[in-house]
Amino acid sequence: MASRLSRERNIIPVISFEGLENETDARRGEGVYERLMGACGLLSRNGIFFGCSLTVTRSNHALVTDEAFIRGMIDAGCRVFTFVEYVPIEEGTEDLVLSPDQRRSLIGCLITFPEKFPAIFIGFPGDEEIFGGCLSSGRGFIHVSASGDLEPCPAAPFSDANLTKIPLREALKSRFLEDLRMHHEEITETKGGCALWTNRGWAASLLKESRRG
Repeated sequence: MASRLSRERNIIPVISFEGLENETDARRGEGVYERLMGACGLLSRNGIFFGCSLTVTRSNHALVTDEAFIRGMIDAGCRVFTFVEYVPIEEGTEDLVLSPDQRRSLIGCLITFPEKFPAIFIGFPGDEEIFGGCLSSGRGFIHVSASGDLEPCPAAPFSDANLTKIPLREALKSRFLEDLRMHHEEITETKGGCALWTNRGWAASLLKESRRG
């Protein structure tokens, strides 16, 4: 697979970490961190441009925004860092959401890190405010589930189109996605990090209408 990816320059692999070994294995299973670092080495040896995705929570914020951690991941070959603010999709996990001070600190890192390190730094949803709010639903990005459903974003698992049945170009024109783009003013940033998830009842109602044809 690494050999194949080395020939597909339009594909950028992004590997999910939670921090170092303790943090990653605690969430993803024992031994996962070691396997992921092995994958980084394999990608690097094949000359593949790749990065890492970091779910930033109240508990790991200090670690994943520490410059020593960033340098370590760059040494492992990472050239793209995606910081994803934790969204409390599972009830009872609201205490993992970043505090206002932590969120301001993360946004500050997104501004200063590109000047310090040879890498690209992206933040969700932090960077979206610079570009006029939520970029989901094809305004800036789109998400494809493991089963092929075309979804507005990873935190909004709603879909009325599946890529195993229709081409991407056609799926992007689905009524549901078009409705979301037309009513973009309804999707504003929230303290939970994801406006679409916070307004999931409204999003679900649009999906229901789209399925009625």
